[in-house]
Amino acid sequence: MIRVLLADDHGVIRDGLGRLIAALDDIELVGAAADGAEAVKLSAELGPDVVVMDLDMPGVDGIEATRRVLEDRPSTAVLVLTSFSDRPRILGAIEAGACGYLLKDAASEEVAEGIRAAARGESPLDPRAARTILTAQSEPDPAAGLSAREAEVLGLLVEGLPNKLIARRLEISEKTVKTHLTAIFRTLNVTDRTQAALWAERSGFVERRGARERP
Repeated sequence: MIRVLLADDHGVIRDGLGRLIAALDDIELVGAAADGAEAVKLSAELGPDVVVMDLDMPGVDGIEATRRVLEDRPSTAVLVLTSFSDRPRILGAIEAGACGYLLKDAASEEVAEGIRAAARGESPLDPRAARTILTAQSEPDPAAGLSAREAEVLGLLVEGLPNKLIARRLEISEKTVKTHLTAIFRTLNVTDRTQAALWAERSGFVERRGARERP
C-alpha cells in the first residue's frame, strides 16, 4: 500500500484528490495539509511514501516545503501537482528535490499513475515540464558567467539595495559596485537594474542562490 500525504491550500482540491485516492486499492491517504509548513510537519509525523505537493501555498510555499520534507525524510518522494507550468517553478521544484511534476489539468488516472511511479522511484513528468527541463539542460546558463562577487552583487540588487548599501554590505567602493553591475548587465544581456532583477527572478537564480545559502 502506497501511503500518501496531500498538500494543497484549496479544500476542494484536497477533497477531490482524497476521493480519488479512496477509490484506489493500492494507495492510502494518510493525511492532508493546507499549507507548506503543515506539510513538513505531517510528513515528519506520518512518514508517507509520497507527498503530493502544490506549489502556490501561503507562508511556506511548495518549493521550500519540498526542500524541508526531503531534508527530514530523504526516502520520501515528492510529486508536484500544480497549475503552474512556468520555467522558474518547474526548475525550482526539481532542484529542491521533487521527483516529478504534474499539472492539475491531468486526468485522474494520470495522477494516480504518477503517484505509483513516484513510489517506485521514477520521475513522472508532464510533457510541458519535461520540455522545460530538457531545454534548460541544453541551454547555457548565463549566471555561470558571473564571478562569485558579481553573483553577490546581483543577489543584493534583487533585494532592492542601492549601490551605496551594496558597497557597504560587501565592504567595497561604489565605483567597484558600478563596475560589477556593468559586467553583470553585459553577461545577462540586459540594460539596467530592473531587467537584471527580473531576469534573476524568472530564471530561478534567486531560488538557487537561496538554496546554496541555507545551512
